Amino acid sequence: MKKEQIARRLAKESHISAAAAADQLDRIVSEILKRLRKGEAASIPGLGSFRAGKGRDFQFEDALAGVSRDKASKKAAR
Repeated sequence: MKKEQIARRLAKESHISAAAAADQLDRIVSEILKRLRKGEAASIPGLGSFRAGKGRDFQFEDALAGVSRDKASKKAAR
């Protein structure tokens, strides 16, 4: 799902404008990244948890499927 699709769905379900939903989504992502850079975990209830890994890598623990995935950041791959 792309950011615009998530923002539209968030807007519809929250009865707010698409622009306001996109702004909220940006804030959430920014906060998650800020915490990961500090080496802290970030959780989204009902979705899962992000944990800092080595360097710019992170791990996502999927609460819905009980699956853990490692992911390297795009910047680290460059």
